[in-house]
Amino acid sequence: MTAKLNTEDRKALCRAVAQIYNKINQEMYGVGVRKQKVEIIDNKVIIFGEHQRVPALKAINEKYPQLTLSVDTTLIKEFKTKLKKEVEQQLEVKIKTVLKDFDPETEEAAAVIYLE
Repeated sequence: MTAKLNTEDRKALCRAVAQIYNKINQEMYGVGVRKQKVEIIDNKVIIFGEHQRVPALKAINEKYPQLTLSVDTTLIKEFKTKLKKEVEQQLEVKIKTVLKDFDPETEEAAAVIYLE
């Protein structure tokens, strides 16, 4: 799908995905991403982001690291579900899968959307 897009359409797709990603981040965490870069390689949309860790998780991480890991994993899973749904609906594309990871130490995240 993305291989057929011209430069302007690719830029528009990147902007649209960035807006959706940031909107979901605001809804789930109360803040948008600090920095964001979206790139397209073949049928993959790759999102690099600098986030702000949820303050409550920072507060409990030292005493309850397993709990914060579990909560982080659950939040990432929910984020991926919402991202897939929103991108498919708003941009009328079909997504094969969404992968995402977040490093709480550096507050860096990466997501990969595989388009069909």
